[in-house]
Amino acid sequence: MKIGIIGAGQIGGTLTRRFRALGHEVFVANSRGPETLAKLAKETGATPVSAKEAARSGAVVVVTIQEGRIPELPADLFKDVPADVVVVDTGNYYPRQRDGRIDGIEKGLTESRWVERKIGRKVVKAFNNIYAKHLLELGRPAGAPGRIALPVSSDDAAAKAVVLKLVETLGFDGIDAGGLDESWRQQPGTPVYCTDLNAEGVRRALKEAKQERQPEWRATAKSPGSFTAPA
Repeated sequence: MKIGIIGAGQIGGTLTRRFRALGHEVFVANSRGPETLAKLAKETGATPVSAKEAARSGAVVVVTIQEGRIPELPADLFKDVPADVVVVDTGNYYPRQRDGRIDGIEKGLTESRWVERKIGRKVVKAFNNIYAKHLLELGRPAGAPGRIALPVSSDDAAAKAVVLKLVETLGFDGIDAGGLDESWRQQPGTPVYCTDLNAEGVRRALKEAKQERQPEWRATAKSPGSFTAPA
């Protein structure tokens, strides 16, 4: 499969490594230009491209940049990109640490619903609730003890099915977490966030989540891009 990745930070870089190891053709972009990705390209065999090229290069396109930088993406990023291209959002909102206040999210939009409106495409929310180091190292064969499960949310059933399958091939159990308006259940501060639960645990945690949207969640929650293990 051809996969475009916009963002080469810890999650984007990890997905580049994992997808290439599985034999996918990966086109990766960052905000500084393709020439700054030479090291990652040499390591993985991924192709460095611009953000617009990444958006047009794959059957799946992963947008994995800081939430506060979503408005900096080209306004026509997905112009003329076929409607069946699956767009994945991995982002989380950290207003105090890095993103500043985003009014749409503060007024009640889920993070990925806000992203969806900004980029003008339906998205699938995934890979936002696992540490990059764990995403890199903790994939296990189906049925293996200790296999971690990851929630996946979207309003587009077909797109969600594609991402659930990718999650499985990476060595994790994919859990259908409902539509995008329910994706708050996998955002920072919820029971499923960065807890490395198995499938049963993820399903239970999603049911136990409470939509309180407390600001202190975002102030204290650890970023899944961090290589620090959860407490």
